Amino acid sequence: MKPTLFILAAGMGSRYGGLKQMDALGPDGEAILDYSVFDAIKAGFGKVVFVIREDFADDFKKIVLKKYEGKVKCEICFQSIDRVPEGCRYNPERSKPWGTNHAVLMGKSVINEPFAVINADDYYGQESFAILADFLRSKEGRKNEYCMVGYRVSNTLSENGSVSRGVCETDAEGNLTGVVERTSIERKSDGKIYFQDENGQDVLLTENAPVSMNMWGFTPEYFDYVEEGFKRFLSEKGGELKSEFYIPTLVDELIHKGVATCKVLDTPSKWFGVTYSEDRQTVVDKFAQLAKDGVYPRPLF
Repeated sequence: MKPTLFILAAGMGSRYGGLKQMDALGPDGEAILDYSVFDAIKAGFGKVVFVIREDFADDFKKIVLKKYEGKVKCEICFQSIDRVPEGCRYNPERSKPWGTNHAVLMGKSVINEPFAVINADDYYGQESFAILADFLRSKEGRKNEYCMVGYRVSNTLSENGSVSRGVCETDAEGNLTGVVERTSIERKSDGKIYFQDENGQDVLLTENAPVSMNMWGFTPEYFDYVEEGFKRFLSEKGGELKSEFYIPTLVDELIHKGVATCKVLDTPSKWFGVTYSEDRQTVVDKFAQLAKDGVYPRPLF
């Protein structure tokens, strides 16, 4: 069975002011997620599932899914505040959904095979999809052996300012033991990469330090852990207006309870996205160069 790619796209409509303005960054008007779908098909993923907001489902089908017809099987599911397990309560004044792991939970009814999770608005690179697909194919019929693609921090920097990254800590077998959020990461005038600690001091970070860019691999029982974890989350924080249920929080809990392992997979791919408005032209230029170099066809689909 081929693995599935699960794309978290529920924030897309609000970010772009409607799908018709979805940012065209490729040379023929492609959005970043088009490249992820292309790379996933090439790597051997058999299905793509998008989690979106229900209010732009019609536009999404017309503008996005139409491009992939005949190329790969696609399904959509919906994330909204009121999609919670039966019997759970939350603050009725809350106005936004519950974060990345709540979005993942929405795929439970349509995904029954090993699957990858990515953001819609990040470019991950072809090697990363190939590495992830290989891992997921090897986990068919197995449980509790997950993975995260660990990007070399030097391949995730912005030329227009500092970034925050979750720096991964691993054991001797390359399994994730923790993720430490580091802020103000940038390359300084001496050519080296530093982050800023809690005292405002610059601390050296190695070029290849693995960081999380929200590219995960799971097997289907992960949905059961998400559902149970979300119930606990709502019982503790359901009254809050802005708290969110994140993927790394639950993965960390499963690791430390000895329930699951999470392998950190090294990738040579360069990640990019629009962290700052000034990054947009850089991303446009990178996609143009990738097309010129023959990495991608024109048009993509």
